[in-house]
Amino acid sequence: MEIEIAAVKVGKWATGESGDTLEMIERPHGGLSFVLVDGQRSGRAAKAISNLVARKTVSELSEGVRDGAAARAAHDYLYTHRGGKVSATLNILSIDLRTNTLVLSRNNRCPIIIITPEEGLRLLNEPSSPVGVRRGTKPQITELSLAAGTSVVIYTDGLETAGARSSCVFDIPSAVRELTAESNTSAQQLANCLLGQALALDEGRPHDDISVLVLRILDRVGDDVRRLALTFPL
Repeated sequence: MEIEIAAVKVGKWATGESGDTLEMIERPHGGLSFVLVDGQRSGRAAKAISNLVARKTVSELSEGVRDGAAARAAHDYLYTHRGGKVSATLNILSIDLRTNTLVLSRNNRCPIIIITPEEGLRLLNEPSSPVGVRRGTKPQITELSLAAGTSVVIYTDGLETAGARSSCVFDIPSAVRELTAESNTSAQQLANCLLGQALALDEGRPHDDISVLVLRILDRVGDDVRRLALTFPL
């Protein structure tokens, strides 16, 4: 099998810095974890919050702490650091090679979209609270076997609310279903198309930070080389 990961993110219109933070780390027992955090509000204050939560989460994962415990530690850290007055959404997407599973940790009101060959498209949309505000907040954890044909889409609420100013509703699951109807759609193409549709609904001026993280598991066709590409406009 072969894993494709793609991420796209854009900041709120006329705001100097995105309040979303995305981090990647290699797991000490094999595999990768991706941490996506959306800090409360936008701009520098939100970036400081999301950086704080992301750093704590990555630190815990780097020590071999399990994803759920890492999410709870990040919650406790933000709750203590900001006195329960500041929130952040937190998603962790892990490829765990020790158990050969995908581990999805969610502290986010936005659902996670999963597509599998057996079940088709489904939403992980159980009630879930952001970190940092309520005592005892826990993540929603879902574990899936690594299997070719699986896709996962994770996003921050800027994608979900795109078009709200014009009373348009972005039906993200329907868009994902349509875009993945062709089996050769790459993770990067899917992420780009979702962001492109959101920007079109916001008339090119996103009213919130938007981040999209996409994973696809494919049949292996390449060599043993791992590759990572990044485009970062200045």
